[in-house]
Amino acid sequence: MRLYLVIPSVLLALLLVVSGVAAVTRGWVLPWNRRRVRAPRVCGWGQLVVAVALCWQAAFGLVIGDSDVRPVGTLIGSGILLSGIIVMLVSQFVGAGQRARGDVGQHGTVG
Repeated sequence: MRLYLVIPSVLLALLLVVSGVAAVTRGWVLPWNRRRVRAPRVCGWGQLVVAVALCWQAAFGLVIGDSDVRPVGTLIGSGILLSGIIVMLVSQFVGAGQRARGDVGQHGTVG
């Protein structure tokens, strides 16, 4: 087991979980993403999926020893990671048409 790779991966996953839960429950997004993210809850779900993928990669790629399951597990983890990134990308475009037309947003403000 390579602790110098496992520990940063798990810490990054923990930060993504905290940020994802904040986005899903409160609609809060990190300050450097606020300008781009138009659907914070969707972005939060994407962050949670990426956190699961990082833990999956750490488990199968670094913790599990040499076995036949390791390559399949890391490949599945890569697919989960890619799907989380796609969900976070979608959160930047969801709802763009509504705000561009000047509809009233969630908090009563005009786009």
